[in-house]
Amino acid sequence: MNKLTDIVRSGTEVDPRPTAVEDDEVSAPSKLDAIKRYLWRFRFFLAIVVLPTSIVAAYFVLIATDQYESEAHLVVRSNSGGKEPSGLDAVLKSFGTSDSSKEASTLGDYMRSHDVVASLRRSTQLVERYRRPEADFISRLPTADPTDEELVKYFKARSNIDLDSETGIINVRVRSFRPSDSYAIINAMLALGEKRVNALNARSYESMQGLARRQLAEAEKGLREAQAQLAAFRRGRGDVDPEGSAEAQLKLVTELRKEEAMARAEMQAIAAQIGSDNPQYKALQSRAEAINQQLTSQEGFLVGNSKSIASRLGDYQDLELRRDFESKRYAAAAAALEGAREQATRQQLFVVRLVEPNVPQKALYPKGLKTVFTVFLALGIAYGIAWLLIAGVREHSS
Repeated sequence: MNKLTDIVRSGTEVDPRPTAVEDDEVSAPSKLDAIKRYLWRFRFFLAIVVLPTSIVAAYFVLIATDQYESEAHLVVRSNSGGKEPSGLDAVLKSFGTSDSSKEASTLGDYMRSHDVVASLRRSTQLVERYRRPEADFISRLPTADPTDEELVKYFKARSNIDLDSETGIINVRVRSFRPSDSYAIINAMLALGEKRVNALNARSYESMQGLARRQLAEAEKGLREAQAQLAAFRRGRGDVDPEGSAEAQLKLVTELRKEEAMARAEMQAIAAQIGSDNPQYKALQSRAEAINQQLTSQEGFLVGNSKSIASRLGDYQDLELRRDFESKRYAAAAAALEGAREQATRQQLFVVRLVEPNVPQKALYPKGLKTVFTVFLALGIAYGIAWLLIAGVREHSS
């Protein structure tokens, strides 16, 4: 009886272990719940780090348009490049502040200025080149009619100008959505830079010589006036060489005085030996009086009145002194002009293209992998710092 009962119970008893189908039905919800719990646990990391990084990666993989970069190298030189620096110039150049670096820095700053961008906008259709239909909506120039400030800001983001302070070499790089566009833009930039340097040369040349030319013109005018006054004086007084006339008149007066003195000496000698009633004495007396009258007349011509030679000689010497001064002034102004011309020639700048612009064959931008990694790293660091701060606050509050 017990055996029969055991047999019946054994035949009707149900095995409590689950079947394979029941295992699958139970494990599927548990795996899904585990995934949900995992995602929920790292929800902030996924939202702050993974999701933005995935969006950036998707943009570079699916949307971003290739950009082609054209590059050129140039240097600014002057005609005085062969002159060895000395003194303070040598000290400054030893620290990398050479003249060529200053000139190159000035040119590099100009090539990204609003003047150049405005010229490129007119001459090379800069706006149309950065709004090509193949360009993606993020990289493309936002509006078809941007303001000058917007266009300058956009162009600076698409161009780079690097200066090597030691060699003075300028590295110019421009990128756009087509190789031909990059090549055209960079060539136009270089042409505008060369044009600007030539304009600075012309302005410097004119400014340096302008003052010297004005001084030379003033000196020439003064010399002409002095020569004209001197000629008018000679014509008015009827004397080509007052100094020569004065010298001759003085010589004549001196001779007459000498002759008068000799005549009177002979008169005294005859009067002492023979007497004053002698005919020879009378003749010498008449001769001495005649010489004295002539001497008085000639001395009157020499210093007698305002029309005398002495008076004319003073005016003549004043005019001649002014003429000599204006002549020296003219010579100094002419030498200064020549020096200014030589200095301006030595300071003339010119642009040398060491490497001509190239037509790019391969797109170098955008640098998707580098950008994605940078975004992931930056967000990861920010997330880690925030997590540490929050954990510290919770621990402190607890």
